[in-house]
Amino acid sequence: MGDFSWSFYVTQILAGLSLGVFLFLIASGLSLILGVMGIVNFAHGSLYMIGAYLTWYVVASLGGGFWLGIVAAAVVVAILGMVLQRFLLSRLYGKTELQLLFTFALVLIFSDVVKIVFGVMPKGVPYPTLLVGVVQLGSIQFPLYHLFVIILGPVLAILLHLAERRTRIGRIVRATSLNREMVSSLGINTEKVFMLVFAFGAFLSGLGGALVSPTTSIAPGMDVPVVLPAFVAVVVGGLGSFSGTLFACLIIGLVQAFGILILPQLSESFIFLLMALILIFRPWGLSNIPPKV
Repeated sequence: MGDFSWSFYVTQILAGLSLGVFLFLIASGLSLILGVMGIVNFAHGSLYMIGAYLTWYVVASLGGGFWLGIVAAAVVVAILGMVLQRFLLSRLYGKTELQLLFTFALVLIFSDVVKIVFGVMPKGVPYPTLLVGVVQLGSIQFPLYHLFVIILGPVLAILLHLAERRTRIGRIVRATSLNREMVSSLGINTEKVFMLVFAFGAFLSGLGGALVSPTTSIAPGMDVPVVLPAFVAVVVGGLGSFSGTLFACLIIGLVQAFGILILPQLSESFIFLLMALILIFRPWGLSNIPPKV
């Protein structure tokens, strides 16, 4: 690595931050669902994949714009998540083993459905017109779209944090995650809360798939590589903590960006080493709030 110039390292940092924000879009929804509902959803990556395919379908097949594709993909995936929660996952509360088996089965089912509907050939989505090109940062050229994504991540994290802390629905969601029976006794329909939480988590995953679609090849199996890093980010960041999850995702993105330069064969293992080290010293993760004793 010593032969590279400083501009190369800055480019790698920006690339790592971009990877981290894409991961945050997936992990934030996963953290919300796991933190509030206690559902271990392996199919969360499948929703991300479906979001990418739907964006391609709107842009390439229907002739819609990129931004319309993003909105349509995220909304359709949210509706799909609502249906999954209402008719299937609601029957598995508190049954972790069955949740694991069922959501893993969903991964296989969605993979086959995608192959049947869209085929097995990779798809591609062009960059939106407004974000085509590069930004000149001194001697560094960096893709404008990736810079947009880097800025989007913290903005989204702040909005999610404010929604959680400052709005009525946010307070209801937090209360439901802590004591569902107490919230039910106040006349609030917790089943509806859970359905909306799962739908919003699916919305974030679909949004992540839509936003990543111009930067990668859209193909069956693209969901698998993102699931484990997303779970690592949730554990490292702290359940239900959007800021902690964002920091965890950015760190993971940087570790991946530089790990592939140091030891390419072990680059995927670095994030699990990172998780182990953080949990040794902060078992509750990067969240500012430790668990109650």
